[in-house]
Amino acid sequence: MDNSPLLTIITVTFQAEKYLGRTLSSVEKAISNVKNASQLEYLIIDGGSNDQTLAIANGYSHFISKILSEKDKGLYDAMNKGLRLASGKYVWFLNAGDEAYDDQTLQNLLSSLETGAAVYYSDAMMVREDGTEVGLRSHFTPHTLPANLRWQDFALGMKVCHQAFIARKDIAPPYEYQNLSADIEWEIECLKRAESIQFLPFVLCRYLLGGLSVKNHRRSLTDRYKVLKKHFGLIPTLFNHLRIFWRGYWFAKKNGKYW
Repeated sequence: MDNSPLLTIITVTFQAEKYLGRTLSSVEKAISNVKNASQLEYLIIDGGSNDQTLAIANGYSHFISKILSEKDKGLYDAMNKGLRLASGKYVWFLNAGDEAYDDQTLQNLLSSLETGAAVYYSDAMMVREDGTEVGLRSHFTPHTLPANLRWQDFALGMKVCHQAFIARKDIAPPYEYQNLSADIEWEIECLKRAESIQFLPFVLCRYLLGGLSVKNHRRSLTDRYKVLKKHFGLIPTLFNHLRIFWRGYWFAKKNGKYW
């Protein structure tokens, strides 16, 4: 009999004392409504923080399976460590500052995972640092959410928020840790390998605005171009980037700044 957990949640941290508590508190509330908590594994992958990050994490040790703290080569290197350590059938990355959407999220998710799809995806509620809601990502950005997701849907960029994307571990590749758009690459590769993909009819997470790619916007755009060229080819990618900029211009003109 396989006693491994159904889902591993991985939270990557570094000097995250300002944000980690909101993440762990949301997961704690969601776990309280899970019928079988043994289906869950929770990993903290820390980059060697010297603030209060680890002290905060230790305060939630009753549901955290493992805390690893050591120097790394950045966010995606840490995420690779999480992948290697995960023993769950599925992996879900919920980084410091992000939250489970509500206290029913985990039970709803675990019930959905019983269908055995290779990839699950949903929407994300975008929130500001003070916790106020901006809106659903599919409404507040040009990235509308398709009912039947395919890897080809990423031709115009990140179709699904990374924190709203769950993959079976055995199809999940390592991240290209030096690429700031490695999350796009990872989702595309997972979708290419997935024999079945399922939309979740509930919001998975609250996504904190202002991540690594936003703070390093120019390099992130360059890295995204490299990823899309790899999967879609040179000419289609050049054409699609014109579409991306044109779409973004008109969306922002109509709805205001969205990122």
